[in-house]
Amino acid sequence: MDITAGEIQQITTDNGTSVLDLSYDGPVMLVFLRHFGCIFCREAMKDIAVKRKQIEELGNTIVLVHMESNELAEDYFKKYNLQGVRHVHDPDCDLYRRFGLTKGSLGQLFGLRTMLRGFSAGISMKQFGGAPFGDAFQMPGLFVFNQGKLVSAFIHEQVSDRPDYVKILEHCRIEDG
Repeated sequence: MDITAGEIQQITTDNGTSVLDLSYDGPVMLVFLRHFGCIFCREAMKDIAVKRKQIEELGNTIVLVHMESNELAEDYFKKYNLQGVRHVHDPDCDLYRRFGLTKGSLGQLFGLRTMLRGFSAGISMKQFGGAPFGDAFQMPGLFVFNQGKLVSAFIHEQVSDRPDYVKILEHCRIEDG
């Protein structure tokens, strides 16, 4: 995957700011979420909310990419204490495809590891998934941009993979520094 600065410039957040412009102010963590009915999407939002202060204090900007309407997304972001986070509406999953995020296979979506992690996540969050809003087969991912360049990527092998957002961003700082 080779993303150009021109392509990054075309990715605009809910307030009209481009991801490219944001990346010149500091690293941008571009998180591609699954559908909001997915327990792992909800877990990701919870994890990001818990670490949000630390992520932002390190000079990073969080941008969430979602398939839902902006109104529905903002309702979910509020529910998970992510009010005000920048986000990108991608209902047709064009950006997901451009970033190499594919549709999940049966094993990636419903394999034993995924089922066990889903059960564990559901219990720890005291909730289980709900009806899918967007594409239930879409895989998630995470990309970090700094100074207009892609500096890190985390491509989920299973929908149940749980990235350590702070560690990924700290690793980028070491590489840049």
